[in-house]
This record gives sequence, structure tokens and C-alpha cells, in this order.
Amino acid sequence: MKKYWLIALIIISFAFVFGCQPPKTEPVISVKIADGEIDPAEWGKAYPVNYDLWKKTKEPTAPGKSKYKRGFDTDGITYDKLSEFPYLALLFHGWGFGVEYNEPRGHAYMIKDQLEISPERIGAGGVCLTCKTPYATKLEKEMGLEYYYKPWKEVHARIPEKHRELGVACIDCHDNRDMSLKISRITTLTKALDVMNVDPAEVTRQEMRSLVCAQCHVTYNVVKDGKKSVGIYFPWQGSTWGNISVENITKQIRNDTSVAEWTQKVTGYKMAFIRHPEFELFSYDSVHWKAGVSCADCHMPYTKVGSYKLSDHRVTSPLKNDLKACMQCHSETTEWLRAQVIAIQDRTVSLMIRAGYATATSAKLIEKVHEAQAAGKNIDMTLYEKAKDYYLEAFYRTIYIGAENSVGFHNPTEAMRVLGDAVAFAEKSGGLLRQALAQAGIDMPIVVNLEINKYLDERGKRELKSDPNVIIQDPFGTEEKLLTVTHK
Repeated sequence: MKKYWLIALIIISFAFVFGCQPPKTEPVISVKIADGEIDPAEWGKAYPVNYDLWKKTKEPTAPGKSKYKRGFDTDGITYDKLSEFPYLALLFHGWGFGVEYNEPRGHAYMIKDQLEISPERIGAGGVCLTCKTPYATKLEKEMGLEYYYKPWKEVHARIPEKHRELGVACIDCHDNRDMSLKISRITTLTKALDVMNVDPAEVTRQEMRSLVCAQCHVTYNVVKDGKKSVGIYFPWQGSTWGNISVENITKQIRNDTSVAEWTQKVTGYKMAFIRHPEFELFSYDSVHWKAGVSCADCHMPYTKVGSYKLSDHRVTSPLKNDLKACMQCHSETTEWLRAQVIAIQDRTVSLMIRAGYATATSAKLIEKVHEAQAAGKNIDMTLYEKAKDYYLEAFYRTIYIGAENSVGFHNPTEAMRVLGDAVAFAEKSGGLLRQALAQAGIDMPIVVNLEINKYLDERGKRELKSDPNVIIQDPFGTEEKLLTVTHK
């Protein structure tokens, strides 16, 4: 009997080994991505799941998920930031941002937004394209300084026709050979890191997951040689890793006359500018930065597609992604987390509005001083120069937080500090200017007429008008008082 059991066992074993085993696996032949390949579709042949997610950056999100960043939603509205925050029309009067300044629509529309915006916003080529096109590094290498000062349309025409609306692409962030993260903007970000003695080869992978975003989500300044643009740089001189403060940025751009890009018409001052300093604000001792969180953790959270787990390449705000990124670490409900975000943003917006109108009031008082001087009045220049200094400090702080795209959330405590200082500087400036005007025999009313509608309506060649329906109200009820100042 045992003999028969042994024979049966041998037969079953042979059947399992030779008759029931799964088919032999075939090796996966990977698609090789050529060096210098820019076309995302070619990268998509090797990484189709990532590519499909990246293509979703073209798709708008449902409206109402974000209270303050309302662009690129299915309502189809292009939100005019000058109408949302009317004081900006006065502060930016004199150049392109004071003509048309819209809420951006996301990565897929980086160049499309430039193609559609008022021509007054489009200046020299490389200045506007350095962050917008994956061809930037190639074009700068081919054109040299001409890349920066040739007309935008001329530089843009050098991009292959099928990619003239292509925004950020795979090559901007990844090495084609192993998909590791890399810095492609060596002429800007790498040089800025050199200034702070930071070696990109020494940073951690988690830090690199923020640095690839910092290639564009930073403030930069345009270097002028006379009237001609000859380059750009990130104003990080005097700063260190994790310590890029608004004070150091303001000090740098105020002391470097080569980056005085425009003339503010209300004051007559030659001004530098501050643009979208997301990385600077986030990395300046914020809670999430100190906890080791990267930009990608929040804006590209892990997701599952079939059996794949990968970073979501539909880069978007956590609010517009239903707080999925937040819930990777936080155990609270989506409703609770959203309420916390909005609470931070409400306070930021409230203080931003107050800083904005206080700074605009100071600008109008400076205008009154200049009118008095032109009329032969004697102005105390000691008071005036100190007031001018305070005004510039207020201006750069106000637009620093206004241009930063998280509405304070990237670093709530720092945003409050910067805006609080902006209010203080603006009020000091206004007080000194009133004193100087009073000494010259000119009495100013308590409420200064800012003539905001003069700056908001009939803007530029398209004669753009304000839209009172989109104005963002102060969430803590001071807006009504402020409007008595602005809309006379």
C-alpha cells in the first residue's frame, strides 16, 4: 500500500513541476530615452502611467475647492488679480503687471497664458521664457545674451512649432537615463545655490524633491544693461540654506541698481520686483520644512494607478486634490483640515489687504509731496528720505506675500510677520509724509483719496476694466472702511 502512495506522490510532483508551473516570465525591454529629448511623448513611451497623469494638468478642477486661488477651474473664469485686490493697480501702475495680472492656470498653460495676455506684459524673450519652456537652457546656450534681450516673439519662434505651447516637461526635473531628479536650470538655480555655498550633489533626495520646484517657484530679478535685459538671477545673496529672508532679498534688490526694471508712476521711483517666492517662504523655518516635508509631498502625493504606486504628476494644490496629500500624515478629517487651511489664509488675506492699502496710501502721499515740490513748496528732505525708505520696505514686503501662491499657508507665522512689518513701515512712512506736508502748509484729510478706479479702468491697449464682482473682501470686516478710501 505504501508503494502505491509513493508512486502517486511522485506522479503528482512531476505534474506540478512540469505541467502546472506558470509560464516563463519574459524580460521587460525598457524604452531608451535619448539624451536631450524634450518631447514628453517620447518619455511617455517608457513611463506611460506617469505620462498619463502629467497630461491631466490640462484638465480644470471643480470650482469652490480653494477659496482664494480660483484660477483654472471648470467655471472657465480668468480671475483678474487687480480686480481681486484693487490696491495692486495703483502700486503696479507704470508697467505690465499694472495692465493685466491674472490668476495662473497651472503648468499646462504656462506659455498659453503668455500668448493670451496683454502685449504690455511681454518684454524681452528669455526673461519671460526661462521658467516657462523646457527649451530655455538649450536656447540660452545657442543664443547667448541675445536670448535675454531679443523680443519675446522672436525667441519664442525658435521653439519647434509643435512645442510652442508646451509648459514644464519631464526633462525639466528628471535625468533621462535613470529618472533621478536633477536641476536643469543650471544658469539660475545652480548659480543661486553657489551663492549660498550649497552643492546640489550633496543635498538629500527629499531636499531635491523641493529644489526641482525651486527652479521656477522662486523670485527672480532681471539684470539691465541700460534699457536692455542681459540676464536674470535669484536674489539670495547674503542668505543661507533654510534662511532666505525677505530682509536679505529686499536689501539685495534695493542695493543693486541693475535690477531696477520699471518706474512706478505714482511715486516716480525706479523699482525692482518680487515674483512668486514660494520656495523662499516655505524654506524659511516653516513647520513643514523643519519636519522634512518636500514640495512634492504636498503637491504630488503618492497615488495608485492599477498596481503602480507613484507620485501624482497632476501637480496641483492640496485643496483642489481634496486634501489627500495632508491625510498622508494627518489623522483629522478632510473637513477639519480644510478649515485649518482656510483659517490661515483668511488671516493672511486680511493683513495683506491692510498692508496693501496702507502702502498705497503712502504712495499717494509721496505723489502729493512731489506735487508740492513742483509748486515751489519747501519740503523737509530728512523727513522725506526716511519716509521713502519706509515706503520701499513696505512695498516689497506687501508684494512678497501677495505674489507668493499659498496665501500664507507655506509658512503662516512668517507671512504674518512680513505683513505686520509691511503695515508698520507703511504707517511710519505715511506719518512722516503728513508731517512734511504739514510743515509745507498743506493739510491732508484723514482719508486719502487713492483714486483707484483711475488705475483699474481702461488698462492698456485692450482698455481692460475692473470687475467689482470678483473683489476679495477682508474676511474680518475691515473692507467696507477701506473702500471708503479707495473708491471715491
